[in-house]
Amino acid sequence: MGGVTPATLLTLPAHRVEAVATAAPAQAPGFDERAALRLSQSAVGKPVGEHVLTDRTGRRLSFTAYRGKPVLVNFVYTGCSHVCPTATRFLAQAVGEAERALGAQNFAVLTIGFNLPFDSPQAMADFARRHGVDRPNWEFVSPSAGGVARLTRDFGFSFVPNSGGFDHITQVSIVDAEGKIHRQVYGENFDLPFLIEPLRELVTGTPMEGLNWTQALDRIRILCTVYDPASGKYRIDYALFIEILTGLSVFGGALLFLRSGRNRRHAIRRS
Repeated sequence: MGGVTPATLLTLPAHRVEAVATAAPAQAPGFDERAALRLSQSAVGKPVGEHVLTDRTGRRLSFTAYRGKPVLVNFVYTGCSHVCPTATRFLAQAVGEAERALGAQNFAVLTIGFNLPFDSPQAMADFARRHGVDRPNWEFVSPSAGGVARLTRDFGFSFVPNSGGFDHITQVSIVDAEGKIHRQVYGENFDLPFLIEPLRELVTGTPMEGLNWTQALDRIRILCTVYDPASGKYRIDYALFIEILTGLSVFGGALLFLRSGRNRRHAIRRS
């Protein structure tokens, strides 16, 4: 089981989400789609708590260590034969496009195995390798033995066992730099802007003050990166890029001129 709702639901208010879920086809017994969507949406705007995780090498880390930049979080179980692999491979494509548009250094990705004890660090390493995910900003982790229920509740992630594995909601949680869930994106696949645009909001939402010249140029490049529906990819709008740089140059020159004039007036008064 996986994409219980299309990615477009993230654009709807909570009452419309419930309405669409009510009209959706019935799912396997035991999995309440409407309750899963309500729980998922209820997590938006709430902080993710302190959780101890173990990465593929056996190193223990805290989820709070990811604060300071946005992070994309999804849940899988390594014994899944279709939905989790399909969703992971599509997410890898989406992350690749997000890296080109926003810069790999500006966000992180975290895939969490929820089926303990089977989703061990070794199993998560094997899962990543089988599906070709090898990115420096993407980690595959296992939660602590007693922490799965609290962890999944924080993310609004629902799952129930069935005869062949699990029925579960398929979602990517976009967590902001403060550790709060900013948006949920649903489905095994989705239109790239549903993921990248909210992520861009978080990346560019931090103030420009304190950025060096290289960082400021990178921020401008991100602002000038636009989605091309024809190709399904992001590209830099160089006309907009040059226009912004020109505007900043004129503005900076005006500030220097005004400051120089003020300094001259002060010097005349002192003399």
